[in-house]
Amino acid sequence: MKVETVSRQALIRLSGLALVCAALLLPLQLDAQAGGAKTALRVGSPFKAGHILVDAAEKFRELIGQASGGRIQVQIQAGSASEEEINDWCSQGKIEMQSNGGRFLEVFAPKYFFFNAPYVMKDFEHFTRVWDGKLGKAAQAQIEQKGKMKTLGIVYRGLRQLTAKKAIFSPAEAAGLKLRLPNVATWLAVWKAMGAAPVPVPLPELYAALKDGRAEASEGDLPQIASFKLNEVQSQLMITNHLVQTGAMLVNKPFFDKLSTANRNAVLKAAAQATVWANEKIKRGELEILVDLQRKGMQVVIPDAESFREKAKPAVEELFKKEWPVATWAAVLAQ
Repeated sequence: MKVETVSRQALIRLSGLALVCAALLLPLQLDAQAGGAKTALRVGSPFKAGHILVDAAEKFRELIGQASGGRIQVQIQAGSASEEEINDWCSQGKIEMQSNGGRFLEVFAPKYFFFNAPYVMKDFEHFTRVWDGKLGKAAQAQIEQKGKMKTLGIVYRGLRQLTAKKAIFSPAEAAGLKLRLPNVATWLAVWKAMGAAPVPVPLPELYAALKDGRAEASEGDLPQIASFKLNEVQSQLMITNHLVQTGAMLVNKPFFDKLSTANRNAVLKAAAQATVWANEKIKRGELEILVDLQRKGMQVVIPDAESFREKAKPAVEELFKKEWPVATWAAVLAQ
């Protein structure tokens, strides 16, 4: 095993691969009719400008402006609150939309959270097949019922990787590692099983936690690593490919239902086009992000990724039994 510059082989493995301004929470007048009245639509995201989920929101803003003839005006609130806060606000109708990570699944369809768990999905195409099938449709129904949100589209964020200040080639070398993780119980369980010492830190505090030593390592998709400038506080990037990371665009269902038919159709069409655009962008750009991170000083490490998967396997199987009983890992992998 060695630290190496990114190569064609690395690409193959990769592609296999808070305070918020008061205006954010002020109620907006809804446009119930497709007349001349304007509808303001706030899209919250915990990520910073440059992240693919913010890119998707910006593309949605462009497309909805065109589709609605300017009737719908989008305000993007990026990087100012946590995943948890934004998900809650969208569910409660305090903002109209979110372009966020998988918090909506964890809270409102927890038995289906395997869609956003380490080592469950093989690649984005596999994720899409399962999401478009019986299991995904059941999850979306629960999100509408319990979370009062409609899923507008899935955004591929790339494969999640490991970052640290030292090269890590195997689970043994990650033993006791103070690894920053979001406060997600199932993720914590898997990384604990692999020997790490997870440190739950909200996403807006990611950079600061690595800089001040609360955490000494992180894991995340390449857009997250790049947009949070982790190259400034982490020197090593391990290609572990441990999670097929996605996010989603969702709209508050009561808000959506009150829109005119024309505006509802405009939202659906623009969101569908924006997510397809974002997915194609990240598929094309994942290697470019990797090369740019390397150019900025990060060393790309090709570890024994399969040894991490084998170490995590018992924990993942146990989670299917206790937390995700609607399916088995084997049944998901077979799709």
